Amino acid sequence: MRHEPRVLVVEDEPAIAELLAINLRHNGFRVTWAMDSEAAQRELDAVLPEVILLDWMLPGESGLMLAKRWRAQARTKAIPIIMLTARGDEVDRVAGLDAGADDYISKPFSVKEMLARVRAVLRRRTPEQAEGSITIGALLLDAATYRVSYNEQMLKLGPTEFKLLHYLMTHAERVHTRSKLLDRVWGDHVFIEERTVDVHVKRLRESLGPQAGLMIETVRGAGYRLTAQVDLRSAASGTALAELDES
Repeated sequence: MRHEPRVLVVEDEPAIAELLAINLRHNGFRVTWAMDSEAAQRELDAVLPEVILLDWMLPGESGLMLAKRWRAQARTKAIPIIMLTARGDEVDRVAGLDAGADDYISKPFSVKEMLARVRAVLRRRTPEQAEGSITIGALLLDAATYRVSYNEQMLKLGPTEFKLLHYLMTHAERVHTRSKLLDRVWGDHVFIEERTVDVHVKRLRESLGPQAGLMIETVRGAGYRLTAQVDLRSAASGTALAELDES
């Protein structure tokens, strides 16, 4: 029997929810609809979906607050979240990504775009399978067991951050442009903007911590590089923070 990925649609406008549900079902997805935060939480408590389409503006608790809460909970932390938003400004899109969303769709949107984004987050949910482990300095990534540690201390990474780190560690000491990282980590995902990489690098650095996070360097005007040649004295200076103000 063919596997039908579960999608939870959290949307208070019935016409939009119906449009999403019909097209998702037609393309092999199982769809559950919730029109507010309370209904969405009940659905999550009953069964975990593989993707959440989450409207930014909801009655009661906003989609932004829901994303933050679900990202903070162990049970729902790894579920890909795509924000549905009428807010097209860059600052709002970055706010959604910072809240924990993996992607966003601006209204009005095309059905093809929506399906492409859903398939893309599903493709990158599971990192490329590889046997064995990779060690760079005190940083250890075991692709087979999906574990990352630094100085023998286990670290918690989301699925996108794990895959990003896996790629950077297997191609260490090289400078990677944002467009190259999109191609190699996100795959054939033509809709995502390069600035999305900055948000996930920032999130990865925060997950790695103040020392390991320094191993991911921002090469101004070029991109990012993972290196074992780190001056740990710079940890206190906050250089591990992503330089989101770069062009």
